[in-house]
Amino acid sequence: MTAAEPLQCSAKGCRADARWALRWNNPKIHDAERRKVWLACDDHKEHLSTFLARRGFLRDMIPVDDLP
Repeated sequence: MTAAEPLQCSAKGCRADARWALRWNNPKIHDAERRKVWLACDDHKEHLSTFLARRGFLRDMIPVDDLP
C-alpha cells in the first residue's frame, strides 16, 4: 500500500474509507502494550467496536487521522 491509497474499513465486504481506528489486543495471547488495529467506517464503527468489546479486547478507539 502506498501513502496515497486511502485506508479501507475492515468490515467484511466494505470498501468505504476508514474514519476510525479500533485498537485492541487479546490479553490471553498479546503483551499488555501490544495493539492490533481494525479500521472502521462510520457505518461499521459500532458493530466492530461492540464485537471487540464483548470479548474484552477493545482498548481504545481513535480517529484514523490520529494514528501514529
